[in-house]
Amino acid sequence: MHYPQHNPLPIPASGELQKVKGTIEAVFDWHYELKRTKLLELYEKGKANSWNATDLAWDTEVDIEKMVTQRQLMGGGGMINQLLAPPRPLSDREALTLNLNMNAFMLSQFLHGEQGALLATAKIVETVPWAEAKFYAANQVADEARHVEVYHRYLTEKLGVSYEVHPSLALLLGDIMADSRWDVTYLGMQIMVEGLALAAFGLQKMMMAEEPLIVDITTRIMADESRHVAFGVISLEEVTKSYTATELREREDFVMEATHLMRERLLMQPVFERLGWPADVWVPWAQNTPFMKGFRQMLFSKIVPNLKRLGLLTPRVREMYGKLDLLRFEHMKDSVEDPDVMPPQELVQLLMQFLANRAPAGVAAS
Repeated sequence: MHYPQHNPLPIPASGELQKVKGTIEAVFDWHYELKRTKLLELYEKGKANSWNATDLAWDTEVDIEKMVTQRQLMGGGGMINQLLAPPRPLSDREALTLNLNMNAFMLSQFLHGEQGALLATAKIVETVPWAEAKFYAANQVADEARHVEVYHRYLTEKLGVSYEVHPSLALLLGDIMADSRWDVTYLGMQIMVEGLALAAFGLQKMMMAEEPLIVDITTRIMADESRHVAFGVISLEEVTKSYTATELREREDFVMEATHLMRERLLMQPVFERLGWPADVWVPWAQNTPFMKGFRQMLFSKIVPNLKRLGLLTPRVREMYGKLDLLRFEHMKDSVEDPDVMPPQELVQLLMQFLANRAPAGVAAS
């Protein structure tokens, strides 16, 4: 594996290495009962559907500026100002720069989150008490290494813009790694972080439809991630019903803190700071503009039904999620029933309006 790094990732202010001290209890399963058939089926699917980063067409030209410029020539520039209602009208150049940097920021956080998943799943191999779960987790470790590889290569070889890990994501990943309880590792990584990422990948694929390389990367990773999230749900179902009142409250606290940290990084403050745009103006815009609100809500479209299936959409969590308008997703299918992610209807309508206005005269948006 070798590729040119034209654009090395920036190092966060905390330094190039983040060390997390944790105490875990490694568990051997000498029984090898292998009775959890759903986990064994996932394990077989993971092995059968493995792929290699070299399968991708890395010779594809990636020119986001050209793609966005083409959108603008078809009327997209004006639609950005109309639909997103930024604090001030953006010129075509500013809209292009914002688009490129928001895309680079999201892809960079995907990369950093995948490294977190790599470490957390390796920890699950050690700590989960069932052999069949260890089998699948080991398979997922290989998936996560591959995901880190392809996102890093795309950012450094193809895109030309990247961001360091967001402090709130680094904090959440550190919390997941430091906690000694194996079910909290599952809850933090498989349900919260990977559940949010799975939904984000779907939006990324929709927004970057004209760029075939990232569409291919995203399609492959989404297939992997849908299994990973289902792995978390299937595994945790066996233990969440037996929580004591104290244990349940501790998991509630974790879910609510993770929700806060994940939403915080979605405000994209580092993008505005890099562009030299006042964060005290642009962050409130990101919090309140309908498209961005719909975007953040969509990212919880699998987390909410998964928490409900696990019995973790408790009154305390419901109160928080009600204030964030996330309970709209509670009746949707969870990741075991249906791995696909559906965006909120309002967001779809905004995108369809955008696409319809971009279409040449006489051509309907499909």
